[in-house]
Order: sequence, then C-alpha cells, then structure tokens
Amino acid sequence: MLDRNYFSVLFFIKKTKLLKNREAPICLRITVNKKRAEVQIKRSVPVNKWDAKKECCKAKDKSGEELNHYLLSVKTKVLRIHRELEQDNKPITAEIIKKRFYGEYIPPKMLLEVFNEHNKRCRELIGKDYVEKVVQRYERTVTYLQEFMKASYKISDIPFNSINTAFIVEFEHFLKTEKSCAQNTTVKYIKNLKKITNYAAANRWMESAPFTGVKLRQEKTNRDFLVEEELTRIIEKDFENPRLMLIKDIFVFCSFTGLAFSDVQGLKQHHIFRDNEGAYWIRKTRVKTDIMCNIPLMDIPLKLIEKYRSNPECEIYNKVFPVPSNQKMNEYLKEIASICNIDKNLSTHIARHTFACLALANNISIESIAKMLGHTSTRTTAIYARVLDSTLKNQMESLRKKFAVNA
Repeated sequence: MLDRNYFSVLFFIKKTKLLKNREAPICLRITVNKKRAEVQIKRSVPVNKWDAKKECCKAKDKSGEELNHYLLSVKTKVLRIHRELEQDNKPITAEIIKKRFYGEYIPPKMLLEVFNEHNKRCRELIGKDYVEKVVQRYERTVTYLQEFMKASYKISDIPFNSINTAFIVEFEHFLKTEKSCAQNTTVKYIKNLKKITNYAAANRWMESAPFTGVKLRQEKTNRDFLVEEELTRIIEKDFENPRLMLIKDIFVFCSFTGLAFSDVQGLKQHHIFRDNEGAYWIRKTRVKTDIMCNIPLMDIPLKLIEKYRSNPECEIYNKVFPVPSNQKMNEYLKEIASICNIDKNLSTHIARHTFACLALANNISIESIAKMLGHTSTRTTAIYARVLDSTLKNQMESLRKKFAVNA
C-alpha cells in the first residue's frame, strides 16, 4: 500500500561521464522506500571542487556560491513536492516526485473520487435506470470504504494502482467484523467495489486486476413468505385506521401480482389494460431490471384498483395507489403482522415471495411465474418459489392411495 516510512534526497556527481568542458554533471537522487529516481539538474562542477560529504561545491568564489544556492533551491522544491503529496494523502513514489519536479506529473485516478462521480450519475438516473435503494447502497459502500481506509491505512483515498487483492480481502473482513454485515450483504458491497475497479481497468487507470482469485460466494437464504391461511387472515381483517388499511391493501395487491415495492409505487393507470377477451392485465417494465412483466389480474387486485381510483393523489398523478415510502410501508406492516398474530418479519418484499410460493402451490408453472415476476431465468425465480408442505402432501396423497396396504 502507501508506505511512507523512508524518503531521502542526495546530490552526487557522475565522474565517469564528464562533459566537454571536463566538468562532472550534478545529479539529484530521490529515494522513497528503497526505490530511486534520478533528476538531471543541468549543472556541472569540476571534480576536484565537489564535496561529496556535504553534497555541495567547495569553491568559495562567486560561481561556487551561485551553484550551491541553486542546489538548495532544487532541494527545497523537492521537499515541498513531497510535503504537498503527504498533506493531500496522495501516493508518494520517487518517480512521482521526479515527474512533478519536471512538471510532467499527471495525478492518478483515485478510488473514492471516481466512486463518488459514479454515484452522482446514478442518483441523477433514479426512476430511469436506478432505484433509490440501489443508489443508497452505492453511497453506503463509499462511506464504509472511507472508514476502512482511515482505520487500516490512515488515508482518505487510494489510487487505483494501489488496490490489490489484500486490500479487497481486508475490506471484506472490515465489513464483517466492524460493520457486522452478513455474508450476502458483504458480497453486495464488494460487488459494488468490483464494478468501479472494472470501470477503472477499462479506462486503463490501473495495471492489474485486483479481483483475480477473489471468489464472491453468496449463501442460500430462506426467505419468509405467507401461507394461504396467513394471507387470508390479513385480507379479512378490517382496520379502522385508514393508514393501516392502505398498507394492507397495497400488500395484498402485491401478494396477488408479485410486484416489488418500486414497481407498485410507480404503477400508473396506463399500465392496466384489457385484452380482446375482456381480461385485465398489468403490463409494465420492472424498475430494477427494465424487463417487461405481464400479469393477469384476479378479482381481489381488480377491486383494490377500483377502490383507489378516486383517491386525490391517484387522480393528480395518474397512479393506481398512493404508496408511501418503503420505510413507512415496512414499519406499518410490522404493526399489521402483530394485529393479525403473524409471527413473521413482514415487509413489502414478502408479498412478492408469497405470490411466487402460492402460485407454485396452485400448479402454476415456474416458467409462467418467472414471466409474471419479470425474470429472465427460472433460476432466479427458484429463489422465491418454495414447494409448500401442503403441496407435497397433496401430491403424495395419490401415491399413498396407490400403494395402500389393506388391513
């Protein structure tokens, strides 16, 4: 990484490469952590007038004094360059100091500098290419990287060329130990970092690929969902509080359509259409993936659409539901779960899981479920779709009868 333990400046002469005037050229050697770079200062001195120990001209005449004054100004310039790099938390190497001395230095691209630019562009595209939650995760990755580098390396940013496999492994350890991130959450932050380093590599801002040999392993998770009896309990529950009734209706609607929070929040009246046979459908691209999903509407979601058609907010913005923030939705869903005696951590995404599981339990093919959920692969759908105990019981019943043993 950015080791700044040793730095030195040395003037010397090249006795074996005398100039035409028989004087030896004076050179400056910069050493940073045992790596050297030489600077030609375009001055020379008679060999017998050079004091190697004091690194200056021994002559006491006017030309000797002028030379020594120049050497001092050169050394001061080099020291100033080193101090500025140190103050700015920039990488320090002998070659960088040399290039700055000659005015050829091009500052290296820094990780957080580029990452913040990326996040700014993403935030400008919320509602088009990104959702708020994804952008917030990018921004949180930057925050965690800042904390990690300050704690582990005492720096505020790092050039891409200084990022190596060890940096990634240590950041992963930091996320798990200092931020208490679970494995899959950690992988999401590491993938965000990988996206930025890939971008840097494509722009040739870094020489090596730091993620070579780094395996991002996600654990299989058991996602909560509601069984039919639990969903019915919520459907049949009447709430006097209009706030809870709205949250309940949105949750039930998502449980019968499979829409994620961002999709139901952006659902407009023009996304609802009627086919030639009179059946109603939702036809909408998913906010997260931009993939089109086609969802037939059953009686319950149709009634909910009609219920909120005259809602002032829905009329003004042509929305299907006046959906609050995801944070508020999840907060109120906890209250609904408690009232309905459902011992599960109810959230907006559980409605999507519930839809997939209940559809599978009612013999809808996984291919059809994938199409309604807006997945490109049934492998993704398999994360949501669970074979319920009731399904197994019903399917095994016929086999049990076939091989029943008479008493």
